[in-house]
Amino acid sequence: MVEIERKFLVANDSWRSEVVSADRIVQGYLAIGERSQVRVRSAGGRGWVTVKGEAAGITRPEFETEVPVDFVEGVSAAGLCVGDPIEKDRHIVEVDGHRFEVDVFHGANTGLVLAELELDAEDAPFPRPGWLGTEVTDDKRYRNAYLARAPFSTWS
Repeated sequence: MVEIERKFLVANDSWRSEVVSADRIVQGYLAIGERSQVRVRSAGGRGWVTVKGEAAGITRPEFETEVPVDFVEGVSAAGLCVGDPIEKDRHIVEVDGHRFEVDVFHGANTGLVLAELELDAEDAPFPRPGWLGTEVTDDKRYRNAYLARAPFSTWS
C-alpha cells in the first residue's frame, strides 16, 4: 500500500464549524530509522501497528494492521517507545468531497495544529479552504516521527 499525503499549517480556527467527527489519538514510535518508522497508535478504543517507509516526493509505502488496544497500551507502558508520545485530537473536516484531518496537538507538541489530506495521486486537485495555511509536506520537522524526538515546544 502507499500513502500520498500533503500536510499544511492551519491558519485560523474557522475549520471548527465544519468538523464531522473527532477522536483522541495517542501514538508512540517503536523504531525511527532512515528508511522506515514503526509506530503503535490508539484511538477510539482501537489499536494499530503501522510501518511507514521512506518518502519519494509525497508518496511512501505504508502498512497497517489492527491490534488489540491492550497491546498498544502495554508497549507504551513498558517504555518501549522512542521519544515523547504524540498526543492529538484529530478532527475530520470534509470540504468539497475531500477529507481533511486537522490535528490539534497536546503534551510536548501543544500549540501545533496541522491539516493533512490523503490523495489518490500526487497531482490530484483539491480544495484550499481559507483556514488552510502554508504547506509543510516537505518539511520533515512536521512529521510525527520527528515530533516524537524533537517536540514543537523545543523549537526556537
